[in-house]
Formats: sequence, C-alpha cells, structure tokens
Amino acid sequence: QEQVVESGGGLVQPGGSLRLSCTASVTIFRNNPMGWYRQTPGQQRELVAGMTRGGRRKYADPVKGRFTISRDDANDILYLQMDSLKPEDTAVYICNAGSTTARTMGGLSAGDYWGQGTQVTVSS
Repeated sequence: QEQVVESGGGLVQPGGSLRLSCTASVTIFRNNPMGWYRQTPGQQRELVAGMTRGGRRKYADPVKGRFTISRDDANDILYLQMDSLKPEDTAVYICNAGSTTARTMGGLSAGDYWGQGTQVTVSS
C-alpha cells in the first residue's frame, strides 16, 4: 500500500531547531509535488512549505527565513528544517504528496497522499 510517513517531531525550546523527515515510496515521491502542512486544534490545515519535482519552493509568510524545505531524490525523502522556532509553530506537521500541494505549487500529480503527522511542540 502506498504511504507517506513523517518523523522528527518533538519538544523543543523557543529558538531551537528540529528537522522533520517524510518518506514515501519511489512512485509517490518521484511523481508528485510535495509539501508540509500544519494543523492545530480547531484550525484549518495550512501549507507551511511546498516543493515541486523541479525544485521550486514556496513558503508561508510566518516561516519565511526560518524554515527550509528540501528533497533527497536519491533516497526519496522530503525534509523540513525548522530553525528559530517559536511557540506559535506548535502544531501537528503533516506531509502531503500529490494534488493538494499541486493546487498551490502547480504541475502534475498522481494521486493525493497524506501522512499521519508528527507533533511539534515549542515551549520552555
């Protein structure tokens, strides 16, 4: 079964860093734009950062200059490097591959795949 799996969340102090990873099958990874989303209770899921297969990136305004999205095409892994974390970054971070991200990033997609999410908590 095709799937997307996140890892790397945890508890970090304000100003700290975390790196999230998203693994997917080669079929999913190489045929879709991919993105990181976050969600807090009672709020809509929002795009944090997206990346096309060609390497074009897009960031939400609140994370520009602090977060970096990247792809390891040799190992089919999507990363989100998060630096200078703030309490308001606390959320469940969810990886997407496919049409949801394509609606923002453009390009073709083959399906729409979501991971289960990983909790990021920024607190002292």
